[in-house]
Amino acid sequence: MKVLILSTGTGEGHNSAGKAVLEQFQKRGIPCEMADVLKFASEKAASYGKKIYVWSTVKATRVFKGAYKAGRAITSSRRKSPVYYANTLYAEKLYHYIVDNEYDTVVMPHLFPAEALTYMLRKHECRPDIHTYFVGTDYTCIPFTEETEADYYFIAHEELLQEYIDKGIPREKLIPTGIPVSDRFRSLPSREEARTALGMPQQGRCILIMTGSMGYGRIESLVQASVLHMEKEDRLYILGGSNEKLKGRLREAYREDCRVRILDYTDRTAQYLAASDLLFTKPGGLTSTEAAVAGIPLAHTRPIPGCEDCNQAFYNSHGLSLSADSEKELVEAAMELLASPEECRQMAERQHQVINGRAAEDICEFILQKSIGREREKQVPSPETDETKEV
Repeated sequence: MKVLILSTGTGEGHNSAGKAVLEQFQKRGIPCEMADVLKFASEKAASYGKKIYVWSTVKATRVFKGAYKAGRAITSSRRKSPVYYANTLYAEKLYHYIVDNEYDTVVMPHLFPAEALTYMLRKHECRPDIHTYFVGTDYTCIPFTEETEADYYFIAHEELLQEYIDKGIPREKLIPTGIPVSDRFRSLPSREEARTALGMPQQGRCILIMTGSMGYGRIESLVQASVLHMEKEDRLYILGGSNEKLKGRLREAYREDCRVRILDYTDRTAQYLAASDLLFTKPGGLTSTEAAVAGIPLAHTRPIPGCEDCNQAFYNSHGLSLSADSEKELVEAAMELLASPEECRQMAERQHQVINGRAAEDICEFILQKSIGREREKQVPSPETDETKEV
């Protein structure tokens, strides 16, 4: 068994899901690698795809929302989308990479590779030799998923089964494991240990704001509203992603307020969650799942229009997060939650009841068992025929 995980950088959540599954295969000593699928087109294409995503979600949300609605319309018409045809352009190169490197299992936490492999496997008719698994990273069936033909689809929750079925995905292919996150988020240090490791004061409340990898949302309004509710010993940590302009403005605005810290990209998110009392974040599928697995009081900021609306609706409906129509109202609701340890505890309990923190492990085990089953089938001798029977 040799595994290839294919993702790309249009939103870091897809990559995080892929890395969580990669982590599980590596723990079991199974050969596994991860690659950016757009680099099979070109380095320029991968960079361009990321830039378009950043522009549409951060600078032109109406464009992104319109594209998402158009995707829903094309989906309902059952015609192949431009997304499908765009991903066929590098499929041949991807096919030869998989064959030449003898990968027999491909895991896809992103739509793009699923589209490319669907085209590739139809063209080369090699499905018996290459086994494909799609990993959903949102609490909805995203547009164009039904164009793909993976062997199995790991989805965020069993409540989404009918939605996927209605889109045309066969029930027998749907496995409601949950969204995979790293083991780090369910094996957290104590709050005191995390604060010590991060050089944070032990006294006071710690509020964490995560803007997403692109720095999306009305963060400046959120920070301004939060600061008004903070005491002298409280701290506000802002993980600003790759939005350098946003981080620069915040650093200038709060350079004389020692309670506010603006941080660059970090791989210590799990520690910051363990150290914090409350998290503000947009409702990305991965970040929301990581927060729920960590069991932290969660307040959702404005979603990127589209699937994040569905993520927020799912979390709100189960009492896993708060949301509001304005930053001021959201901060007020979050501070009211924070003032009640019992309500915070109940939210964390609901998060652990609804969200599967072992999804990455479950996905890995499912794929491994399927591989073992195929190997056993190969070893079963064929029934004797008249020609092979001994005389």
